[in-house]
Amino acid sequence: MRNSFCRLCFSLSFLCLVGAVHAQPTPPRQWNANEGKLNIANTIAIGSVELGYERFLDQNQSLGLELLLMDRFSYVSENGSGEEFNLTSMALSYTYYFVSPANPSGFYVVPFTKFRTGTFTETNPENGLREIDMDGLLIGFGAGYKWVHKDKFALGPYVNIARGFNEEVSERFHPVEFNAGFSIGFRF
Repeated sequence: MRNSFCRLCFSLSFLCLVGAVHAQPTPPRQWNANEGKLNIANTIAIGSVELGYERFLDQNQSLGLELLLMDRFSYVSENGSGEEFNLTSMALSYTYYFVSPANPSGFYVVPFTKFRTGTFTETNPENGLREIDMDGLLIGFGAGYKWVHKDKFALGPYVNIARGFNEEVSERFHPVEFNAGFSIGFRF
């Protein structure tokens, strides 16, 4: 029941995002309205592939969709003792940039909703093999800084904090999750 509710909430959020993107007028072509990005820091550090897309509504705000393959719970490591994450996540976000047309680089804030699916498996000497269903909805907030070069390349650090709503996950992990990264993006 809980997983069905989470999937329904995620589906409705996704439909609202798609509707909002298509309902917006096409922005003037003096700047690029799309950005594809990769969190290169987490790809190198923990092997998580985080691919993102942003559709700019104007130069100060965007709607985003992010796909996280080989996702991890925060920075919990697989230490070789029989622990394994098998997770995929999708996040929907709204970003507000504190920038101007004269200087597109600057700080931003981003509230987001993330849906995670998959399992965490661990071997415990006392209880044997334990598999935790990691499906759940997370709601969070982030902030960062982007340097934009010639309205083509964007890069910068960011931090996120989110709260998960899966009781089984909260029993094994802390319900508040921290994430940080350094994204490299291309605007088109």
